[in-house]
Amino acid sequence: MNAPGRHVYSPRRLRIVLALLTLVTAPVVVGVAVLIVHYMRFSVMVEERLANERALIPSRVYARPIRLREGMPLTEAQFVKALNALKYEQRPSGDPTAGEFVLTDGAVTFLPRSTTSPVAEPLVVTFEKDHIREVRGSKTRKKVEPVTLDPVLVTYLFDESREKRLLVRYEELPVQLVEAVLAIEDRRFFQHPGLDPFRLVGAIIRNLRTDSSIPHGGSTITQQLCKNFFLTPERTAKRKIQEGLLALALERRATKRDILELYLNEIYLGQAGSFSINGVGQAARAYFRKDVQNLTLPEAALLAGMIQSPNPYNPNRHADRAIERRNAVIRAMQDAGFIDEGAMKTAEAAPLSVAASASDSAEAPYFVDFVRNQLAQRYASKDLTTGNLSIQTTIDQSLQQLAQRAVENGLANVDKQIKKKRDVPVQASLIAIEPKTGEIVALVGGRSYDRSQYDRVVRARRQPGSTFKPFVYLSAFEATFDDPTLPPITPATVVEDAPAVFFYEDKEYIPQNYEDKYFGYVTLRKALAHSLNVATVKVAEMVGYDRVAAVWTKKLRISDNVQAYPAIALGAFEATPLQMATAYNVLANGGLKIDPVAVLSVTDGAGRPLEQHNAPPPERVVHEESAFLVTNMLRSTINEGTAASARALGFTADAAGKTGTSNDKRDAWFAGYTPDLLCIVWVGYDDNTPIGLTGASAALPIWVEFMKGALAGTRTSTFLPPEMGIVFEDIDKDTGLLAGPSCPKIFSEAFITTTEPTEICAQH
Repeated sequence: MNAPGRHVYSPRRLRIVLALLTLVTAPVVVGVAVLIVHYMRFSVMVEERLANERALIPSRVYARPIRLREGMPLTEAQFVKALNALKYEQRPSGDPTAGEFVLTDGAVTFLPRSTTSPVAEPLVVTFEKDHIREVRGSKTRKKVEPVTLDPVLVTYLFDESREKRLLVRYEELPVQLVEAVLAIEDRRFFQHPGLDPFRLVGAIIRNLRTDSSIPHGGSTITQQLCKNFFLTPERTAKRKIQEGLLALALERRATKRDILELYLNEIYLGQAGSFSINGVGQAARAYFRKDVQNLTLPEAALLAGMIQSPNPYNPNRHADRAIERRNAVIRAMQDAGFIDEGAMKTAEAAPLSVAASASDSAEAPYFVDFVRNQLAQRYASKDLTTGNLSIQTTIDQSLQQLAQRAVENGLANVDKQIKKKRDVPVQASLIAIEPKTGEIVALVGGRSYDRSQYDRVVRARRQPGSTFKPFVYLSAFEATFDDPTLPPITPATVVEDAPAVFFYEDKEYIPQNYEDKYFGYVTLRKALAHSLNVATVKVAEMVGYDRVAAVWTKKLRISDNVQAYPAIALGAFEATPLQMATAYNVLANGGLKIDPVAVLSVTDGAGRPLEQHNAPPPERVVHEESAFLVTNMLRSTINEGTAASARALGFTADAAGKTGTSNDKRDAWFAGYTPDLLCIVWVGYDDNTPIGLTGASAALPIWVEFMKGALAGTRTSTFLPPEMGIVFEDIDKDTGLLAGPSCPKIFSEAFITTTEPTEICAQH
């Protein structure tokens, strides 16, 4: 008998109770087990990703070191941007220390971090319009010799996703930027373990109280980073659980500083043309042309506000909306106790000062693509994008920006001249190299990299037209050496410039001069200076079309697509601007071939050299005397020929050059050089539609603007004849014979020794 007051379960009832308990607890146990398994799996995933982030660093592309000098084409804004790119810190006032600068009215005072020669005092750089007026010591007021700064970081080589980043360490982040991000995105970031239940509950309450179509988020910064790193952007319960587990795992394997650094280097902050802007480092450069550490409070608040929705708050497209969002961040900073009320009001009243949204020309995107393509032939893709390589290049950022402006201004002028407007824009390209080294100092591959990444310098094969004519005359002078039995041809040789028919392989070729104008009997100098078609074809006929073709294909080794027929004399074949630059550089170097170069060195993450550009001894491909004669003749093109407008536009340096216009005015060229700088400009439509303009009207103004700026403040040199093998004689300009006492137009002409005329002009 059971004792009174005791309740005894029957075995059957006990089994029922146990079964019910199992039904209730089993899902919990299974769920916990599943969460533990997923947590462990996510922990491994997080560890692997963090290891990759720490080990895989994109390669860096550097420009030439900045070399400050009087007259250098550099504005105050461009110099400040360069200092920001070098991570100089801006101070509001006082004497800057090494790596700092101060802005004053019309001047920048800075103390170089490192130079080739030590600087004992801060330097004051003053500007006049678009160039440096002078560089002086801030205390001694003495003028300073050219100062060389560090190489400038142009960009990182990421993968082909068209993302741009400038990686920033946590120590480089300004306090106001960190506080702005925390105030608007995650105030308890440094307190919570990756998940913030208070923030989550608050978001739920706000969503219940409002009818907004955009839900309030409860994700922490850690969760946002996990979503960007590991997950898809879909909004499902499963993904939120995964996000939470990943956040917990990430917080156990990385410090708060590491997480915030990763987050601020990862976040998407809008577009710059065809590139996405990722990370605050790139955003600071894209929107403010600053290094991130120099951001002001309003600027930092603007970037922090854009994190939530970059495109609607883009300051270049939605200024009012961006200001409203920025000020909301500023008020959040005051509410969080990061700033006081006075700082809040001052920051809210600040204007929205942002740069234009187009890609930064100082980043030289066409040139960077050119470098990437070259290196891709020698390095694995993974090494370029994650190998922490340091790539020193030849690009000169001040000249690159000058080239970009010259192309932009020149195309604006071309647009005004073109009578028949088209929906497709006319394009242009420019390449500039230093003749003696072959180093490419500027490269612009088109009107806008944002709209077209097609590099017309490297890839566009177009008819060079009259820019090929100098090589016809080069072959004539080379013939003097190749076959001494031939009658010598000199710059003073006279040919008849009149309508003519040329026969080749039973075919007729009937060239015409520009606007059907003919000059009668002319010297070769005049024929080249005025770009006379018929006279030039006659020279090619005299020399032999095969000799002309052989100079291009065998001696210069530019390309093998040139056929030996009369039209070759007028450039009736295709070549790229890069090939034309290579060919003209032979003339600029007195017959020595120095191929263009873009990469000077590559080192690994430990500073060990992987490659170093050691230029081989220049190869002599044509005689120095022949090259000098052509250069000397091309000086007349600029002084009195088809390029005489260069002088009218204010270009004064000693230079040689040639205009070029292909059939039906489809291509407009100008190729010109001084002893120190060579530049090739092409203008035309991509689809080969005629632009209706000559090289003198479309391409020459671009060349002049670039060369005037590039040579400003430098000691320009002149073309000197070879030490031996050239003689000068006074000749009559019309007959090419030795000048007599009555000749009205006398010119000191250059000749290869023993080819000078011996007959005195009897015409006058």
